[in-house]
Amino acid sequence: MLYLKKEDYDKILKHCVDGLPNESCGLIGGTKDGSDKYIKKVYLLTNLDASNEHFSMDPKEQLNAIKDMRANGYELLGNFHSHPESPSRPSEEDKRLAYDTKVNYLILSLMEIDNPVLKAFNIDEEKNVTVEEIKICDTI
Repeated sequence: MLYLKKEDYDKILKHCVDGLPNESCGLIGGTKDGSDKYIKKVYLLTNLDASNEHFSMDPKEQLNAIKDMRANGYELLGNFHSHPESPSRPSEEDKRLAYDTKVNYLILSLMEIDNPVLKAFNIDEEKNVTVEEIKICDTI
């Protein structure tokens, strides 16, 4: 189970809506307790591609996020990006670029702007996709 504070969900949603019509992206850092993962900090990054079909995270921003995670005792739990015009599921490109089987890949669909859908996925070495349940909480 992946735990996400409501205020961090709102932060991701705002970042992605503000980035329209392009995809937006970022990293998530936090802690693990067995199979439970707690998102403690969301890092909003720049999509260098400025595209509505794919994204590339700014390497300097990625490095700064990783340094901040280490300084706070967090680990990289995964990343997120938006799908402005498609459902919340990994595209073929998302699966191809999913290089780390130990992290979650969060996708926020904005195809229905009044009904955003956030889902988390695991993608294994064979590119098989499974859903990781997300629980949005007031506090973690």
